[in-house]
Amino acid sequence: MNTRPRLVTTEAELKQASAELLQAAAGRHRSGRPSQALVPTMGALHPGHAALVGAARRANDVVAVSIFVNPLQFGEAADLQRYPRTLEADLDLLAAAGADVVFAPPVEEVYPGGEPLIRISAGRLGEKLEGGSRPGHFDGALTVVAKLLHYGLPALPADFRAYFGQKDAQQLALVRRMVADLDFPVEIVGVPTVRDTDGLALSSRNRFLSPAEREAALVLPRSLHYLKGQADRHEPLDLGGALAMIGSVPLVELDYLEVVDPASLEPLAFNCQDTPFTGEALALAAVRVGQVRLIDNVQLGY
Repeated sequence: MNTRPRLVTTEAELKQASAELLQAAAGRHRSGRPSQALVPTMGALHPGHAALVGAARRANDVVAVSIFVNPLQFGEAADLQRYPRTLEADLDLLAAAGADVVFAPPVEEVYPGGEPLIRISAGRLGEKLEGGSRPGHFDGALTVVAKLLHYGLPALPADFRAYFGQKDAQQLALVRRMVADLDFPVEIVGVPTVRDTDGLALSSRNRFLSPAEREAALVLPRSLHYLKGQADRHEPLDLGGALAMIGSVPLVELDYLEVVDPASLEPLAFNCQDTPFTGEALALAAVRVGQVRLIDNVQLGY
């Protein structure tokens, strides 16, 4: 039986756990420094999160996971209340995945004076795609990620890495840019999207889909992999065909489907629809299936 990770709820407890675990790890190192990983999550964990923790476990001596439902990322109070809280199940999953410590702070620990007056701005990179549909979302996400990276800094000399899923490709790009622009002492590691057997990307939102909606949602990965197949064959990208695939499913409402530069998130579709695809890009899409909003992406040319 897997031992449950140590559960802490304050920054002071997290630092103490980090110091104890790193001290033990240092004793096992004959040379070099130990390493500590942070996997930020909002809970309601699934095998995709387990893959993040597994990647962190394989590369680091100490693995910390944060569970915090960040109110700054929700546009409506009802959505915040609806977000599932499954701490006991999450701890079981994290025990199996190999986490050492779980940081699950209350809102008062993260925002002791209420919602912060000063926040990280995602700038123009956060105003497009997901940011266009959810104004302010990435400002809230980057603000809490910045705080979590501070909380997760190793308490003793150690290398520091943070792990994020490639499913949230825009968030990953923004976190990488924030860390580079603001000189955070952490390496950001992206972990490939985990998919169910039918191809749908794992998400805590999938549980809200009815059987008919679940079947309809499969057009999302199909349309993206349609473009990936063309990119792999160095063919022009049939963006219109991918849009038509999504439009043909009555239960699915398209928000966006774009092919962009992986770093700048600038659209590339106008450069690759009439000429053979070369280079690297991201195809990103968001749809609404019933009342559930889903996002997905695939890397092109990798």
